[in-house]
Amino acid sequence: MYALHNILVQRQQRTILAIPELVLPAHGLTVILGHNGSGKSTLLKLLAGQLAPDHGQILLDGQSVRRYRPGALARKVAYMPQQIPQPPLLSVRELVELGRFAWRGWLRRWSPDDLAHVDAALDATDVAHLAGHAVDRISGGERQRAWLAMLLAQASPCLLLDEPSAALDLAHQYQLLALLRREADRNGHAVIAILHDLNLALRYADRILALRQGQIWFDGSPEVLLAHPALHQLYDIALDILPREGKHPVAVVA
Repeated sequence: MYALHNILVQRQQRTILAIPELVLPAHGLTVILGHNGSGKSTLLKLLAGQLAPDHGQILLDGQSVRRYRPGALARKVAYMPQQIPQPPLLSVRELVELGRFAWRGWLRRWSPDDLAHVDAALDATDVAHLAGHAVDRISGGERQRAWLAMLLAQASPCLLLDEPSAALDLAHQYQLLALLRREADRNGHAVIAILHDLNLALRYADRILALRQGQIWFDGSPEVLLAHPALHQLYDIALDILPREGKHPVAVVA
C-alpha cells in the first residue's frame, strides 16, 4: 500500500525523520514504537497526507499521497491524530456519522449501508450507550473510542492511529488492540498504530517498526524483536523478557 523513498524531514537544522526506504503492506497490524521525539507522529502524519516531507516521495497505491484529493484519500485512509479535537454541539452518534462523509458527500441520502456501518462502529467500540451524549461532555477515554468508531464507520482499507490507547484504562486498551487485530484479520485491512506499551505490541502486532532518533532502529516481527541483543536501547532502559508457558512473553523493567 505505502512505499516511502528517501524521506527527510528537518526542523531548524535538526533531522526529525530520515528513512531511505520503507514499504508498508495493504494488510496486517503494524505497530510503531519508540521513545518521545523519535519521529513516530511525524511518520504517521506523512502517511496521512497531513505533512509533506522536505525531501523524498510517499506513494499510496502507486500515487503520491499529496496528489490525492481529500475525499479520495479519505476513502483509502482513516487517520486518528494524537491530539483529538473536541467538536462542540455534536453528539457521539453525529461524530461517528461524519465517518461516512467520504462516501456520501453532503447531498446524498443516507442508505441502509451507511446506517449499518455507523451502528456496527458504535457497537464495536463500546460507545453505543453514549450515542446521544455530547462529545465534549464525555471522558477522554470515551472520546477516544468515539473517534475510533468514526474511523471504523469510514470503512477505509487503512487505519492510521496515533497513540489510540493513551487515554484508555487497562481493560479498554486490550479491547482496543483486540478490535484492531480483528479489523486486520477479518477485513484484510492495514492497521498502523503508534503505541508506547511494548507488551501490547508484542501480543497483537504482525510487524513492529521501532524508531530511534528519527531513523528505523528495528523492522520485523515481535519474535525477532524479543530476541534483539540490544532491546534495552529502544527505550534506554534495561528489560527482562519473561517467557510464560502457553502465553505471550512479557517485557518487564530489569
